[in-house]
Amino acid sequence: MQDLNARLCDAVDAAFDRQVDFLSELTAHPSTRGNEQSAQEFMARQLTARGYALDRWQIDVAEIEHLPGFSPVLGPYEDAVNVVGTHHAHTGKGRSLILNGHIDVVPEGPLDMWDTPPFEPRVEDGWLYGRGGGDMKAGLASNLFALDALTACGLAPAGNVFFQSVVEEECTGNGALACLARGYKADAALIPEPFSEKLVTAQLGVLWFQVHLKGLPTHVAYAGTGSNAIEAAIPLIGALREMEHRWNAAERRTDDFAHMDHALNLNVGKIQGGDWASSVPAWCVFDVRMGLFPGQSIDDAKAEIETVILDAARQNAFLRNSLPEIVYHGFHAEGYALSQDSSARAVSAIDALDRAHCAVGGDALERTAITATTDARFFGLYADTPALVYGPRAEAIHGFNERVELESMRRVTKATAMFIADWCGVETR
Repeated sequence: MQDLNARLCDAVDAAFDRQVDFLSELTAHPSTRGNEQSAQEFMARQLTARGYALDRWQIDVAEIEHLPGFSPVLGPYEDAVNVVGTHHAHTGKGRSLILNGHIDVVPEGPLDMWDTPPFEPRVEDGWLYGRGGGDMKAGLASNLFALDALTACGLAPAGNVFFQSVVEEECTGNGALACLARGYKADAALIPEPFSEKLVTAQLGVLWFQVHLKGLPTHVAYAGTGSNAIEAAIPLIGALREMEHRWNAAERRTDDFAHMDHALNLNVGKIQGGDWASSVPAWCVFDVRMGLFPGQSIDDAKAEIETVILDAARQNAFLRNSLPEIVYHGFHAEGYALSQDSSARAVSAIDALDRAHCAVGGDALERTAITATTDARFFGLYADTPALVYGPRAEAIHGFNERVELESMRRVTKATAMFIADWCGVETR
């Protein structure tokens, strides 16, 4: 393995300029939700050129809405396309592997708040800047070029490998769920999300919901006779903040998050309301994201959220007779803790990644619990598949001037190549 690891590292180094070019081209595709098609077409071409069996399909909500882990959607799905490239092992003697990554990126926000355009990636001082470069197109690049390194050595994985480029990770996870529904299963999954070359041992669940408020419109000259739907949202948000504080209490934390005073974050991410500056607003809608601990029931969380909002609304003279409507869409994501998986496959997969990481950098693989969610939950919770989240260092993901450290991507690519060789075994091409 030492000799093979050295050859794999040399192969990654030899192709690294091409890998950076690949990442730049992929990042230039503005693959926000609903606009992933050009990026997926690019991925499909890359996989086909490498000889992988290509599967590209449009997600059908009817095929997944009955499955555990499904998140409700409001918009159409005619533009939601997954891409999977499969390496079929000749011998089949090795263990199988899913290499998963998401192609969708979050909106870029006001362009004038970026130093340079978000979809015109640039390389500067060892970093690549651009929306989605870190979260998580660098991970897709590391997966693909890790496989390329094996090819350059005249080898291939001895187990089947499924390279997945999925949509919907940033809002539902239904892209990964659709892969499960289509029959893609393996002995382990690796997802290179940008968490600084650490192994994610636990992740939170996430719940999205909207609160719809109705007011009583009138001319602002007679504001006292109306009811302002926007201002009515303020005490409801305050009540949700109190709930957030209760949920973070020490006695409610799981072991992985016991050391964190505030792991569960509530975020009012969007608010809309009113029609005219001189009219008391008749309507308001605000969107909320709330974290959940692994093992926390989504149904119980929804029940408590509804109670909190409606109880607060009943304190308002107008709202008590016009109660808010709560609409769930987007994330219905349960938390997932790899740390709780003591199966032989999980232990073996973690050990293999630990060896690969140590071989690249010399240090033991650091573990971390994250206060976000990833698609790992689908494999770990619903497919009995240990899901390892391990990717490069990135900064300002979901923010302005998002960037990924290129040397970190190089190290992750090397470690991934070694992990594939160790986990799947190798055969001659």
